[in-house]
Amino acid sequence: MVKLITFVAFRDENALSFAAVHLKERQIPIHDAYSPYPIHGLDELLGQRRSRLPVVCFMAASVGCLFSLWFQVWTSAQNWPINVGGKPMVSIPAFIPVTFEVTVLLGGLVTVAAFLVRSRLFPGRQAVMPDPNVTNDGFWLAVEHQNSRLDPVALRTILENLDGRLIRTEEREL
Repeated sequence: MVKLITFVAFRDENALSFAAVHLKERQIPIHDAYSPYPIHGLDELLGQRRSRLPVVCFMAASVGCLFSLWFQVWTSAQNWPINVGGKPMVSIPAFIPVTFEVTVLLGGLVTVAAFLVRSRLFPGRQAVMPDPNVTNDGFWLAVEHQNSRLDPVALRTILENLDGRLIRTEEREL
């Protein structure tokens, strides 16, 4: 789907936040915001929900923990029972290091995989950036035109009044 998006740069995070608040009050849809570091309160302002990655991480770690415990009990007590020094067959304290490592490994790998899939970050994908230095020292907003009641000239005037610089309108495939 091709969308008409206006990219506008701001001098600092306060100007970007002020512009985002002003655009939200005027019900002008903001597509995305770019900054070199997280800006407090910008996620709520853009209407982004909290990430569900912690839930994915917890579920994957739980599966890793249960699987490693089951596998160690199965191998030491059922499949290949060997009496070593009179220890019990199911010695949970001996299983803790391996269980911890598998829990962390599976939790981390599944979380990274879920992040890459959810973000649609796969090899060969070109990033949609308004400027090559956007994440180095720039503060940018991307404003959509499709749902906006304003024409591009009126939107440009509003953005200039909000101290926007380097205003550029492009068609992007999203």
